[in-house]
Amino acid sequence: MDIFEVFKARRSIRSFTKEDVSEEDLMKILEAARWAPSAGNIQPWEFVVIRRPEIKREIARAALNQTFIEEAPVVIVVCADGNRSGWVYGSRGVNLYCIQDTAAAIENMLLAACALGLGACWVGAFNEERVREILRIPRGMRPVAIIPLGHPAERPSPPHKRPLKEIVHYETF
Repeated sequence: MDIFEVFKARRSIRSFTKEDVSEEDLMKILEAARWAPSAGNIQPWEFVVIRRPEIKREIARAALNQTFIEEAPVVIVVCADGNRSGWVYGSRGVNLYCIQDTAAAIENMLLAACALGLGACWVGAFNEERVREILRIPRGMRPVAIIPLGHPAERPSPPHKRPLKEIVHYETF
């Protein structure tokens, strides 16, 4: 699929079929994440891949009971290593760059999933401490997103997007 088609075709998928995600497709998605840009090429991301139903269920509960998460065959928790960014960039690396960098990796994952005919959703509403406990994520590593991944059982309509003339400004406002 052409990258510009992928931009327009990608949707937040919250309903999945029972079909599993192949290890090959999962690796392609994680590889796409790995190639995201990062400040100073620090690459402060870590990915926790979850397939066990009981763990997915606990993650869904920690995500404000968003049960569609546990219905996905695969759930990926994306974490930011603030210490890794902080070594080079200090507090700005800890508080901003590692979050920006993981956001770029997440977007690459979502676009790769779409290009492979899979569906995913960027979930940011969750109890961070509970997710940390469930997955035994060490301090300094921050869970920033939960990505349920699978074959879509829905085809949402395109969302409304603001026109370019409202959001693009040249030189001054």
